[in-house]
Amino acid sequence: MKRNTVASTTVRRRLIFLFGCAVLAVFALTLRLFWIQVVIAGDLRAKAWDQLMRRERVIAPRGDIFDRNGRLLAGSASSVSVLAYPAQITDKEEAARLLAPILALDEAVLLERLSKRTGGVYLRRKITEEAALEIRKLGLAGIRFTLEPKRYYPHNNLASQLIGFMGLDDGRSGLEYKYEQELRGRDGLITFESDGLGRQIPQGVQNYTPPVDGNDLFLTIDRNIQFIVEQEMARTMLELQPKGINVIALDPRTGEVLAIAGTPNFDPNNFADYPEKNWRLSPITDTFEPGSTFKLVTLAAAIEEGQFRANEGFYCSGSMVVAGRMIGCWTRSRGGHGAINFTEVVLGSCNPGFITLGQRITAPKLLQYIEAFGFGQRSGIDAIGEGVGILFTPEQLGPVEAATTTFGQGISVTPLQQVMAVAAMANGGYLMRPYVVREIRDSQGVTVRKNEPQVVRRVVSGATAREVTRIMELVVTEGSGINAFIEGYRLAGKTGTAQKIGADGRYIAGEYILSFIGFAPAEEPQVLIYIAVDAPQVGVQWGSLVAAPMFKQMMERILAYLDIPPAGNMKNEPPKMVNVPDLVGLTVDEASALLDSAGLLIRFVGSGGEILNQTPKAGAKVPLHTQILAHLGGQEAQGEVLVPALAGKTMREAGEILGWLGLRMNSSGSGVAVSQDPEPQSLVPTDSIVNVKFTSPGETEEES
Repeated sequence: MKRNTVASTTVRRRLIFLFGCAVLAVFALTLRLFWIQVVIAGDLRAKAWDQLMRRERVIAPRGDIFDRNGRLLAGSASSVSVLAYPAQITDKEEAARLLAPILALDEAVLLERLSKRTGGVYLRRKITEEAALEIRKLGLAGIRFTLEPKRYYPHNNLASQLIGFMGLDDGRSGLEYKYEQELRGRDGLITFESDGLGRQIPQGVQNYTPPVDGNDLFLTIDRNIQFIVEQEMARTMLELQPKGINVIALDPRTGEVLAIAGTPNFDPNNFADYPEKNWRLSPITDTFEPGSTFKLVTLAAAIEEGQFRANEGFYCSGSMVVAGRMIGCWTRSRGGHGAINFTEVVLGSCNPGFITLGQRITAPKLLQYIEAFGFGQRSGIDAIGEGVGILFTPEQLGPVEAATTTFGQGISVTPLQQVMAVAAMANGGYLMRPYVVREIRDSQGVTVRKNEPQVVRRVVSGATAREVTRIMELVVTEGSGINAFIEGYRLAGKTGTAQKIGADGRYIAGEYILSFIGFAPAEEPQVLIYIAVDAPQVGVQWGSLVAAPMFKQMMERILAYLDIPPAGNMKNEPPKMVNVPDLVGLTVDEASALLDSAGLLIRFVGSGGEILNQTPKAGAKVPLHTQILAHLGGQEAQGEVLVPALAGKTMREAGEILGWLGLRMNSSGSGVAVSQDPEPQSLVPTDSIVNVKFTSPGETEEES
C-alpha cells in the first residue's frame, strides 16, 4: 500500500513537470508568435516585399538653361543606357563576349559586372542608338534598356566657360555645377513584383513614382550679344594670334552681365577633348596688372577729393623721381608730353600726371577708394572660381608703391573687378553686384527665385561720376581711345597697356596685356565693354591699336542690335581726314607710336627690323582710324620670295601684300583668309601663284 502511494506520487510529479514544460513551451511559442506576428511583423513584411520587388530609378529631366530672351543655351535630350540583371543571364561568358565590342568595353570588365549578386547593374550609360539597336538584335535574356536625359549645347563653344558642362549625372563646371541642386530635379521610381530569378510577374504589383523635373535657369546673357563678342574675339585670335582674350559686356545700371567670354575656350559637347584650363571662366578667375584703365580710379578719387582741376597746367618731361626712383612715362623716348593740362594728362595717359594726383590724394585715402570700388575682394557674382587680386597693404604702401598704383602697376585685379569699378562711374557712382542668373523657374514656368539689381555701396557722388564720364568721352574723341570712336554716338572709354608678369614675379620682355574699357551711350549708358588681349604674337603691343578697334567693332554691332539710336544732338559731320605719315625706314615701335598719335591703325606684314613698304602711301589723305599696312620684309633669296602668313587678312590686304612681294593670288570664298597654299614661310620663285581661301570667322549668322 505504501509502495503504491509512493509510485503514484512520482507519476503525479512527472505529469506536473511535463505539463509545466508543455505550458512553458506553449508560452514561449506564443511569445515568439507574438514577437513575429506583432512586434517585428512590419520589418519582416518589408523584407519580404523587398525580396519580392525590383526597383528601377527614373531619372528626372534636367532643367534647361536659357538666355535673357528665352533662347536655349543648354538642353536635354533622351539617350539610351543598357542594364543587366545577372540572375536572368545563364551564360555570362557568352554574353560578355557578344557585348564587349558593341559597348567598347573589356570583356573581363563586362564579365565582372554580369557576375555581380545584385538585382540590376549598368553596363554602359548613354550609348548611341546604333549600339542599342545592335544589342537588341542579339536577343539576350536579362538585358534591358532605360531612357536617360543627355545634355546638349546647341551653340557649341558659345558661352561655354560660363555654362560649363555635365558629367554622367551631375554638373562638373560653370553654372551646371553652381546650380546643380536647382537643375537636377528629383528622380522617380518604378517598382514591380518579380519571381526568384528577378523576372517581372505579369500580373504582379507595380508602382510608379513620377520624377520631378529640374528647374530652368534664365540668364542675364543675351545670346546675340554673346555671339557678337565671341565672333570678334575669334577674328582677333586669327589675325593677331594672342595667347588669350577676356571680354565682359555688362549693363552698368543693373550689374547684369550681357556677355562674358575668354579664349581659348571649349565645346561642352566634347569637353574631354580640351585641357582643363580652357574650362575656367577666365574673365572672373584670371588676375593681372590692369595698366592705364586703372587710372580711372585715381581720376575719380582725385575729383571726389577736390584735387583734380581740369585746366591746371602740368609739365611732363617723360619721367618723374619718387623716393629716389625714376618712374617713366610711355612717352619717355620722345621727351614726354611737355606742357599740358590735367585734362590732357588723362587724354594722353600720362604716368607722372597721375602720380601727382595720387600724391595729392595721399596713399591711405587712395587705398580707401580702391577698396571702395571693389578691388581686392570678390564681387559676389553667382558663378564659380572668382579671383580676388592683390593690393598693397597699408604697411606695404610706400611712396614708390603708391606712385605705381596710381597708374595700375604693382597690383593685380580681375577683369570683372575692373568692369564693376567703371560701371560705378557710368551709373552715377554706385558699385553694383554683378550677376548672370536672372531668374529660376520650375517646369510649369512659375518663377521660384528672381535676382534683382543690388547696390553694394555708393563710391563717389553723381557729380564726380559725370565729370569722369565727360573726360572719358574726350579720351575717345581726342585722346588715346580715338580708335574706338563710332560716328554719331557719344562713347566714353579708356585704353590700357600693361606689361605682363611671369611666374617668377618679373616682367616679361615684349609681352603686354592690351585693354580697353568703355560704355555707350555716354549720356545714358546701357552697355559697358571691357576687352583685355593677352600678348598678341602678330602686330603691335598698344591697347589703342588693338583693344580699342575691337571695342569699336563690338559696340557698333551691339548698338545696332539693341536698336539704340545715335545721339540726336550730335552733328553728322564728314569723317575727319588725316595725312598718312611716311613709315618707310622706321622701326615697329617708331611707326606704332607715330600712327597712334595720328589716330591711325597699323598692321605689320612679314618679319624684319624696319618698314620697307606701306599702303596707303605717305601723304595720302585718309579718314581717321584707317588701317595702314606696313611691310617688314623677310628672308629672301635671289629670285625667290618667302611666302607671308595671310591668315586673318582681307582679300584686298592679301592681294596688296602678295603684290609687294611679286606674287600673284588665286582666291576663293569671301571674308578673311583662313588657309593658303603654299604654306607660310615657304620659299617660292617670284611671280608664283598663292591659293588663298577666305571665309567669315564664325560661320553662324546672328540670330534674332
